[in-house]
Amino acid sequence: GQIIPERRFVEAINRQAYQYEMGDFPTEWEAWIRKKRKDPPTIEEILKNENYREEMKQKIKDVSEKDKLLQAKEYKEGLVAERVHTHVKGHASAPYYGKEEPSQDPTSAASSFQPGSWVPPGSGSSHNK
Repeated sequence: GQIIPERRFVEAINRQAYQYEMGDFPTEWEAWIRKKRKDPPTIEEILKNENYREEMKQKIKDVSEKDKLLQAKEYKEGLVAERVHTHVKGHASAPYYGKEEPSQDPTSAASSFQPGSWVPPGSGSSHNK
C-alpha cells in the first residue's frame, strides 16, 4: 500500500486559476490549502477574523493620530526637538557623496577651448616642482 497524500485546491469562479494572487482569498483558506490547519474554515470564522482585522486597522489609525497630536504638542512646548529632514543622494563611495551631484546634461567647451590652456587642478602654474 502506497499512501497518497490529500490534495487541496481552489476552484476559480470568476477568474482563471493563473489570475489569482496571494491575498485574493482569505488567509484561513490559504492556511487550509497549505495544510497549516486540519479543518477548512467556516464562514463565521472568516467573518469574525475579518471584523477583527478591520477593528485592528481602525485602532492602529487612532493610535497613530493620537501619537501625531502628542508629538506636535511636545514640539510646540519645546519638550522634544523637531525632526531634521536630511536627504543625501548617492552612495558613500561616490566622489560627490554629500555634495551637489554632477549634472547629467552634456556640457561642451568647443566654442571657448584653447589648446594647451587646461591645467589639472592643484598643479599650479609651474610644471617642474
